Amino acid sequence: MLERRPSSHDDLVDHLVRSTALQRGEAARVVLDVLAYFDEKTEEFVRRRHRELQSGGLANPEIFERIAAELPHRAVAPPELSLRQLRRIVYG
Repeated sequence: MLERRPSSHDDLVDHLVRSTALQRGEAARVVLDVLAYFDEKTEEFVRRRHRELQSGGLANPEIFERIAAELPHRAVAPPELSLRQLRRIVYG
């Protein structure tokens, strides 16, 4: 029989299993997905959001305003970036 090694997030997985209809494996995947989402570096987040919003038909001025408004709400907010700095991240 294989021994299950405790994860550092077992308490969170247990909480999700108790408080939702998720099974343990599903809850563990959700936790890993959320951690990966918030582990994304600022530059990666800016580039990804730019692609997503651009594919949704938004123009750059609106895209960069929106990204600037979203950044402070990240789990670990980066320093405030100007619209020019955001454009430089995307276009170099």
